[in-house]
Amino acid sequence: MSRKVLIIGACGQIGTELTKQLRSKYGVSNVIASDIRKMDNEVVNDGIFEVVNALDYNQIEHLIEKYQVDDVYLMAALLSATAEKNPAFAWDLNMNSLFHVLNLAKAKKFKRLFWPSSIAVFGPSTPKDNTPQYTIMEPSTVYGISKQSGERWCEYYHKLYQVDVRSVRYPGLISYTSPPGGGTTDYAVEIFHEALANKSYECFLKADTALPMMYMSDAIRATIQIMEAEPETIKIRSSYNLAAVSFTPQEIANAITKHISDFKMSYKPDFRQAIADSWPASIDDTYARKDWGWQHEYDLEQITQAMLDGLRG
Repeated sequence: MSRKVLIIGACGQIGTELTKQLRSKYGVSNVIASDIRKMDNEVVNDGIFEVVNALDYNQIEHLIEKYQVDDVYLMAALLSATAEKNPAFAWDLNMNSLFHVLNLAKAKKFKRLFWPSSIAVFGPSTPKDNTPQYTIMEPSTVYGISKQSGERWCEYYHKLYQVDVRSVRYPGLISYTSPPGGGTTDYAVEIFHEALANKSYECFLKADTALPMMYMSDAIRATIQIMEAEPETIKIRSSYNLAAVSFTPQEIANAITKHISDFKMSYKPDFRQAIADSWPASIDDTYARKDWGWQHEYDLEQITQAMLDGLRG
């Protein structure tokens, strides 16, 4: 059975590929992409597109009613590195956009809500290796603080108002189809562009900084899978840990060197190093695998191959 879907923030790094997959799955006429501005890209040109401000409750409500939407995917957010440069706006966008859709779901305007959380909810005091689902969370970035707060509100709205909200904590995401969105894990995307263009890359993180990562197609699959799961299988209504692989800049450089033998990596850590140091090195996602059958497909070698092939066209 097809669903009517609204994606808010459809032109972002995740939204771009999510829109494409949902259009393929549910039909172009059933997927409404939206973003703050109209751009000349695949998301806008290949289906229904509406300009919407995620901070405007009435605009969102209008679109939900106009298209009789079943599912809303709220992908609009200011990511970790960008958010640190404008904390007040990051908090406003990340939190108030969530309140708008939670309140519209509470009012029974649509059926299911997907809202992405992040490994940024964890902090320096969190166990770094195999970080469990339930653990100490003391995020040290405005992005992490907003995501942790959002998790609590999602759980609250589900418990008190029966809002069917579903969420995963994304690790660093790697994709060749859209540019990085201002996150701390962006080096793992930039490195492929630079390897092909210049055979060298200056990394803004230290060589041994291990972080949880995931190929974008795995992340999109997880997102759609959790939204299609039966409600009773979704036991966690804050956000599920989600994992695939963990690696360091040195390890990804080594993987690239197998394909581009004269590739050279250098390191110049900046303010993003402190953000990365506050995050886990690896994630335990047992609950996602047990509750709704999550399994990743891409390891580091497969990610490297897919990225180089994709960028070469």
